[in-house]
Amino acid sequence: MTVVIDGESLTLESVHAVAVDSDKVELSVEARARIAAAREVVLELLERGDPVYGLTTGLAERKKVELTGEWRRKFSEWAVRSHRVAQVPFASAPVVRATMLCLVNTYAKGAAGVRPELADSIVGALNAGFVPQVRTLGSVGQADLGPMADLAVSLLDRGELELAENEGLALLNNNAFSTGSAALAVIEAEQLLASADVAAALDLEAFGANLSPLHRIVAELRPFPGAGATIDRLHVILDGSSAWEAGWARNLQDPLTFRCIPQIHGAARDALAYARRVAETEVNSAQGNPAISVEERRAISVGNFDVVALAAALDFARISLAPVLTSASERTVKLLQAPVSGLPAGLAASPHTGEDALAEFGVASQALTAEARTLAHPVSFEVVSSMKAEGIEDRMTMAPLSARRLAETVSIGSRVLAIELTVACQAIELRPLEQLGAGTAEALRVVRRHVPAVRAGELPPHDLEPLVESIALGEIARCR
Repeated sequence: MTVVIDGESLTLESVHAVAVDSDKVELSVEARARIAAAREVVLELLERGDPVYGLTTGLAERKKVELTGEWRRKFSEWAVRSHRVAQVPFASAPVVRATMLCLVNTYAKGAAGVRPELADSIVGALNAGFVPQVRTLGSVGQADLGPMADLAVSLLDRGELELAENEGLALLNNNAFSTGSAALAVIEAEQLLASADVAAALDLEAFGANLSPLHRIVAELRPFPGAGATIDRLHVILDGSSAWEAGWARNLQDPLTFRCIPQIHGAARDALAYARRVAETEVNSAQGNPAISVEERRAISVGNFDVVALAAALDFARISLAPVLTSASERTVKLLQAPVSGLPAGLAASPHTGEDALAEFGVASQALTAEARTLAHPVSFEVVSSMKAEGIEDRMTMAPLSARRLAETVSIGSRVLAIELTVACQAIELRPLEQLGAGTAEALRVVRRHVPAVRAGELPPHDLEPLVESIALGEIARCR
């Protein structure tokens, strides 16, 4: 499959396809024409001698310094090499490829003033499988200067292109790193939530829970879209389950983490839907400064590199996922507690031998969710010292950190769910249900391919990584 770059229609799924699946890309004819038209304006500005930031002047506090002669052309390469201040660790290959795609797509808007040859060079690098080493730390999110400098220098060092006037700034002054990272993190978070639905459904069956809180009246009386979608999905996952039968439920009212799954998961679903809208807007936006107006034949000073909307949306996503994971952990612990679950302590197959069985997984789960709550702390309101650039650069969004923390939350969350699924499946087998739901039965089969049940006299599984990987690959999310 080939993804067409036109500056307007890039989806998060397209970003994922190029970044993770290495789909090919091509620049649309219309986008290439827009890029060329904007470059003609840049050449006119140079001919007229108009003062333009980064084209005829220096950057930041050196904006009053006029660039002249040969130095004006060389300034672009000097600018990208002088901004290589990012710090390790290095970004993953998918994040780098997503960054490259988002960079070309922002050029396709026709406002950056670069030559079509620069866009072609990045497209060629993507299609050739070239993955630069890009360091992740050191950007405040007011354009991802450090990471983008790493990317730009790697492209230059391929030896296929020399930069023209303005192109150094165009390579640096954008948020392609934040946007590409966010696109992947949002898709991964959506998949994590879909997996959490399946795990929660298994918990309901394993606990002998009352399924009345899944009645569709919940969403009718309190019409949040996410709650309604969660209820619909849980009905699909639990389709055919004996847990719907009268008399199955052990309690009239279960603990809140069982009873309020539609509300908890629904809130996360709505938050992620908002994050998706913001991320898809950003991947199809021009974030650079100045912006070239072809119609007015001039360069306009703008602040589109301030991506606080993206950073805040990602903060919101992490905040909304934290209750999903803490609730999952609470249900896990309750399944392990005999007085609450009505099952042997630790879900031991032989309850009279003193075996721990799965008991210690409750501790591990709580430790992981503590990390998830820490990662949920918002970063989009952080402040920066106004000493930088003589007080000019006195704002930051911390969008790269917000995106990275969402990805880290997903990673932690996959492990929380792996424990939850392991415990729920053990409980299901100790409390036999005549018939599991269509989705939960499939989930049980998936889990048992990766993690065996703990029989009498056996130690608990010491390695859940095969199941964690299965969750990351979407195997659990697809159970329905």
